[in-house]
Amino acid sequence: MKIAVIGAGSVGAALGAGWVRAGHDVTFGVRDTTDAKNIQLAKDLGAKLASVGDAAAGSAVIVLATPWDATPAALSACGDVTGKIIIDCTNPLKMGAHGLELTIGHNTSGVEQLAALAPSAHLIKAFNQTGFGNMAQPAYDGKASVMFVCGDDADSRATVCRLSSDLGFETIDAGKLSIARLLEPLAMLWIHLAFTTELKRDFAFALLRR
Repeated sequence: MKIAVIGAGSVGAALGAGWVRAGHDVTFGVRDTTDAKNIQLAKDLGAKLASVGDAAAGSAVIVLATPWDATPAALSACGDVTGKIIIDCTNPLKMGAHGLELTIGHNTSGVEQLAALAPSAHLIKAFNQTGFGNMAQPAYDGKASVMFVCGDDADSRATVCRLSSDLGFETIDAGKLSIARLLEPLAMLWIHLAFTTELKRDFAFALLRR
């Protein structure tokens, strides 16, 4: 599958690397295609490098792996996204009086706001609930950590669930896009534990079944 990863930071690099290993055709969409770090990243991973617009135009799946504040502009730079699957990996965060906090929540979510900006695309929420280290290595002692996926289009959810499984996650289809109102706060729990407890970043959420 042709995948455009918008953003070449830690999250984008971890996801892109995993999908290249799984046999997907990955292009990093960046603002500066002449930046030495971007060029080296694409070379090291066996991926391509292009402008945001070109990467998005040539891909069926677009992955937004940008800081929240830069995400609406990144989405706009993708150009015509009609019919494309857009995976939102971001969390709408800001630094508050007591540390990082969500700027949006309860009766809407960040991805729902993005969906309003791109009504012709299929917005999916995924890969926001854990750190980039767990995206690179989802398993702990052979046990897959969990990734929840939500979105309004069932076929698009199924595609993203397969992409998540390709990375090594145990993937759960959580339902409609409005479920992101639960998944973005879930990300805050992981962030809180990672930065305030002895768990640090080396932990992940998993499912137990009877």
